[in-house]
Amino acid sequence: MSGTQTRTLADLKDLAVTSAQAPEQPKREPKRDAFGRSYATGRRKDAVARVWIKPGKGEINVNGKRVGQYFARPVLRMLITQPFLVADRYNQFDVYCTVSGGGLSGQAGAVRHGISRALTHYEPDLRAILKAAGFLTRDPRVVERKKYGRAKARRSFQFSKR
Repeated sequence: MSGTQTRTLADLKDLAVTSAQAPEQPKREPKRDAFGRSYATGRRKDAVARVWIKPGKGEINVNGKRVGQYFARPVLRMLITQPFLVADRYNQFDVYCTVSGGGLSGQAGAVRHGISRALTHYEPDLRAILKAAGFLTRDPRVVERKKYGRAKARRSFQFSKR
């Protein structure tokens, strides 16, 4: 074996250890403003939510109203609190958000998306948990556009023989 280096198993093991450590992700830093808040934008359908979170008692304000007053349906309130329950941070953060566009269901989804992203900015270690739960993925489904010659996107006009 002239001209080539022979490597022992120990050398190969050292190479495997160093190469396994090489692609290690850099540690993510928390993103907080001067007031100790983290900000994120959440989107769903046509709704856009701007969300700020900070440590507190668990109060959630949406467009200046309490969450129970703005989202009257319990399902929508449950949707908003899901990121805190999954991350085991329920009633530990105060949320202030402004949301516009779309309907109530889309707005609730946008707030949930924003809360999830803001939590990852505040505590980067929660990213794996929230990503596995699917809260960091923006739901791409939107309303299909109406086509000409149709009553709605797919619905035809009523057929008449005469």
